[in-house]
Amino acid sequence: MNRQDGAEKEVLAGLVERVTYHNAENGFCVLRIKARGHRDLITVIGHSATISAGEWITVTGNWNNDRTHGLQFRAAFLKASAPTSAEGIEMYLGSGMIRGIGPVYAKKLVKAFSDKVFDVIENEPDRLRDVAGIGPVRADRITVAWAEQKVVREIMVFLHSHGVGTARAVRIYKTYGNDAIQIMSENPYRLARDIRGIGFKTADQIAIKLGIEKDAMIRIRAGISYALSEAMGEGHCGLPTDELVPLAVELLEVDNSLVQVALDMELTEGSVIADHVNDTPCVFLSGLHKAERVIGERLLILMNGKLPWPWIDPDKALPWIEQKTGLSLAESQVAAIRLALKSKVLVLTGGPGVGKTTIVNGILKTLAAKDVKILLCAPTGRAAKRMTEATGFEAKTIHRLLEVNPKGGGFKRNEENPLECELLVIDETSMVDVMLMQAVLKAIPDNSALLVVGDIDQLASVGPGQVLADIISSGAVPVVRLTEVFRQAAQSQIITNAHKINKGAIPNLSNPKGESDFYFVQADDPETAVPRIIELVKNRIPQRFGLDPIRDIQVLCPMNRGGVGARSLNIELQAALNPAGEYKIERFGWTFAAGDKVMQIANDYDKEVYNGDIGYIDSLDLDGGELSVSFDGRDVIYGVGELDTLVPAYAATIHKSQGSEYPAVVIPVMTQHYTMLQRNLLYTGVTRGKRLVVLVGQKKAIAIAVQNISGRRRWSKLNEWLGALPLALTM
Repeated sequence: MNRQDGAEKEVLAGLVERVTYHNAENGFCVLRIKARGHRDLITVIGHSATISAGEWITVTGNWNNDRTHGLQFRAAFLKASAPTSAEGIEMYLGSGMIRGIGPVYAKKLVKAFSDKVFDVIENEPDRLRDVAGIGPVRADRITVAWAEQKVVREIMVFLHSHGVGTARAVRIYKTYGNDAIQIMSENPYRLARDIRGIGFKTADQIAIKLGIEKDAMIRIRAGISYALSEAMGEGHCGLPTDELVPLAVELLEVDNSLVQVALDMELTEGSVIADHVNDTPCVFLSGLHKAERVIGERLLILMNGKLPWPWIDPDKALPWIEQKTGLSLAESQVAAIRLALKSKVLVLTGGPGVGKTTIVNGILKTLAAKDVKILLCAPTGRAAKRMTEATGFEAKTIHRLLEVNPKGGGFKRNEENPLECELLVIDETSMVDVMLMQAVLKAIPDNSALLVVGDIDQLASVGPGQVLADIISSGAVPVVRLTEVFRQAAQSQIITNAHKINKGAIPNLSNPKGESDFYFVQADDPETAVPRIIELVKNRIPQRFGLDPIRDIQVLCPMNRGGVGARSLNIELQAALNPAGEYKIERFGWTFAAGDKVMQIANDYDKEVYNGDIGYIDSLDLDGGELSVSFDGRDVIYGVGELDTLVPAYAATIHKSQGSEYPAVVIPVMTQHYTMLQRNLLYTGVTRGKRLVVLVGQKKAIAIAVQNISGRRRWSKLNEWLGALPLALTM
């Protein structure tokens, strides 16, 4: 017995038979152990950064008779070590800790190598192939997973010892590799900058434990960068100095003068840049400041160049287009095509049903007949696919077009290795942020023409900047703004109501007499709205319109938070549409099971999946600790530790839906969403529906959204870089 703080402590040692529960965030665990001197299994409650069945643990603590769970041992101290017995090793290897080894292969390995298994994996990996069923691929996977797991465990122990959750350990390993501990020790603030899901406060907690003082310059400089990064997350390229300094003071809880000193140091080093937006002094992250300047420079260079095709007589081309397409072109479309055939750079903007696709098709057909080399791209896979279907020309995602370089970062296509084209068409340009637009424009050869297509009234990009809006408002680039809705499109209530919303009018919310593609369902509070949404998605829409509730219907929310936010609705819809049985993986606060609809929420160049991509879980391998997700027919494998970039996608925010179209969308619009009720948000949501749009909520909330055009200003400078030549046209 030990005596500590006046309480008697007992020491137990034994083999972990089962990990009943383990929270990777805080290390809390419930274990069943076979302890020395005890006949029956014992329940141990404690904290451990990482724990697996088969490990040998030593615990110090007290017995406690819990009213619900019975007799338990509460560990104040818990130390785990690698198992040494054949039984323990088999249990450990079979627990799923090492990808590629489940219970079956654990038994085979222990039978082949007994208690020397760990030595064989680490020092003689070639011998693994002596085991039946283990070929070169699986042997390599086991060896790599073993090495990775060792480092991940070290990272977990480091985080845990500094009072920080361990769930992001795999992400930290993926980012920093074997140098992770050294990097975190030298500058823990890098975690807030580099690792998704780790904020400044978490990094600060580690820093304090490492002895970094509150007024240390490394801390204050990191705080300034973090404040600017947070602003970037809200779409800004920079912030007014008068906003940035108080933000940093509040975050860091230090004197204003120290922040000013740190800011001067950041400016001297060049990681941030001081500039003006109009007359307002601002501070920009240097990468974003440069990106906007490059976009401006490249557009002006492209515009001033010579057309890559010989002069085309529009009076001959236009009748030929009408003959080829079988369409009679309206005056606005004729004027747009005339301008496009003689413009090196052109912006084509307008809402649904105004004939953008017809114009693009006319331009493409004309230029293709002249053997002009044409490339088409869009920011998302869905938008690229839609573009291909609409034009008959192959369209790629921007990332695929530019050929992502996963090893070196960035893209293989750039100013040194430009795209081979004479015309580049970018669709859904409202979604393109400044970093991506910079990459595109660097890769366009000087002699190429550029056609920029998008809807200026939709939400701006999720990433920083407002590229399309800035290009249009600068007046430096010819713009065709289409406003006329064509008769066929006007028959759709989706399109009619979208344009009403865009003009500041309330959409038609009355019950339609016959069949319609637009409906409003009253719900006065979240308690009413949630079951109605579930009933619509699960039963009413599939029965009436013959749509698949998971693949064809998308719930789009103004925001993530709240009872009718995307997070909460995802849990409810998942339970209703694809309830998980025993065969599931729970990670990062979500449950994943076969059949689930999921969304990637960060670019992953290695896997070639990007922010906003939607896929479906094909299968889970609990033994191997991974799952397979199908994205447009392509299978992508995720390890359990990589699931922080994957979320259920039964419901998503309207922001995340940009560039996508769905057969049916259901949009909750409640006064609880007040902070996000804006005209462009509702307009964007409504225009995502192809066959059906259902608004669920309150008429008052819809009225608030329609009337609110205040959307927070984005701080960007592209407009100024481009200058202001009055070249805009309205049609």
